[in-house]
Amino acid sequence: MIKKKNIALIAHDERKQDLLEWVKFNRGTLSKHNLFGTGNTGSLIKKETGLKVTTFLSGPLGGDQQIGAKITEGEIDFLIFFWDPLESHPHDPDVKALLRIAVVWNIPIACNRATADFLVSSPLIDEDYKRQVIDYSKRYVH
Repeated sequence: MIKKKNIALIAHDERKQDLLEWVKFNRGTLSKHNLFGTGNTGSLIKKETGLKVTTFLSGPLGGDQQIGAKITEGEIDFLIFFWDPLESHPHDPDVKALLRIAVVWNIPIACNRATADFLVSSPLIDEDYKRQVIDYSKRYVH
């Protein structure tokens, strides 16, 4: 990861305001990085903060999978995903797949404000960082 990180921002409907408040609070830090988001979340952040956000489709229409693909291509460095733990969603399998991909590719993931605060306040946010990625093909022979 280079100093200027590619940060994905996602929130379920019930958590969008929480994420928006967090983005506003951390606007200065986030403005130094490249931001990406699923359709509705990214559009809301752009509208409410003026930050530049590259948007994908909405989550239920494939946006979570698009971000997952960008993670596998090395184009997303970390994920801020305020998901709703109290509601099931029709695209829950996509959400689980996205989180699994983030773990496989060893990118930092924040699913709540406390963890997101720790990520953006880490000195590593503005530094180059060499991620260690496990070669799962050597561990699982089928």
